[in-house]
Amino acid sequence: MSSSSTAERVLDALEADAQASHAEIAERAGVSKPTVRKYIDQLEDDGVVVGYSAEVDPKKLSGRTIAFVGVEAESDRYVEATRGLKSLDAIERLYTSSGDHMFMAEVRAADGEDLGVVIDEEVLAVEGVEAAHPSVLQERLK
Repeated sequence: MSSSSTAERVLDALEADAQASHAEIAERAGVSKPTVRKYIDQLEDDGVVVGYSAEVDPKKLSGRTIAFVGVEAESDRYVEATRGLKSLDAIERLYTSSGDHMFMAEVRAADGEDLGVVIDEEVLAVEGVEAAHPSVLQERLK
């Protein structure tokens, strides 16, 4: 097997269960524990794996609202908008997008009203941001 296919199998096993031990990942990927350690270290060093987190089902998360917010920014203010959005504590994750929006931001708030405040007073206040389009997550299906 090639190195890339080994790295892909290790990454697939890690993505399926980030809490799995190196032994469990080794078994799932069909490699040894030292190989798993080597590939995980390399994936982290290369910036492919940038962190580990818990997956949350928004329907079962009482007292919290999770939304994906499509954000539009002035193209000549892209750098300022990126910096400003990255600095907001309410934004858990921020992605650039080639879809309907320039950015996609994962925002967590206490409730729908708080989400509105975050968007109006924080997201839209960022220099260069022109519009924000929230989609509140209802239930995780997969």
